[in-house]
Amino acid sequence: MVTPQTDRACLLRRLAPVALLAALTGACSSAPAPATFDLSAPSARIRGAAGVQVLVNEPAALQQLSTQQILVKDASGSVSFIGGGQWADNLPRLVQTRLINTFENSSQLRGVSRPSSGAVADVQLVSELRRFEIATPDNQAVAEISVKIVSDRDGRIVNGRIFRANIPASTVDAPNAARALDEALSVVMLDIVRWVSGSQLPRREDPGTAAAGEDRTPA
Repeated sequence: MVTPQTDRACLLRRLAPVALLAALTGACSSAPAPATFDLSAPSARIRGAAGVQVLVNEPAALQQLSTQQILVKDASGSVSFIGGGQWADNLPRLVQTRLINTFENSSQLRGVSRPSSGAVADVQLVSELRRFEIATPDNQAVAEISVKIVSDRDGRIVNGRIFRANIPASTVDAPNAARALDEALSVVMLDIVRWVSGSQLPRREDPGTAAAGEDRTPA
């Protein structure tokens, strides 16, 4: 025989999983959003390469770096991510933007932009983001970028170099890791700008200029 009390108990048992799920969902939604950290574009007075137009490509990167997560790597090569913080954009795209900004802030180039701008360039910078992590147990922020200068006219590699900087991180948490990695990247980007500005860069021929040796004297 089903009594009102029995019927009410069965109803409560059916509703219990729903209530538990709602409680868990509420707990997840109330968790604080991760802090978002940007990267700097340093400024300096760097001479050289005046009048050259440069395109800066987005750096290639392994999947573990193609993310907004802040990376930690131990001596064995094991990778983890720091909770409570993230970069303001996908890391390779953010590095590309800040490198362009650093050229604009520091160099005497005629112009610098990304390939999607449609600008006609003298050279392109093709790069790979090799490392951008907190290396433990020494707690070092490591930024490493391989860069090649490529002639935009014929695709010839003019020069290449690997840039790296290490900055100590006081603790391995999101704010301190982001601060140390930002400082390491600033060192690397200024070194890249100095290197490009001091290099012998090929120029794209001006279509309105006579070819070498051509006599344009009126008859």
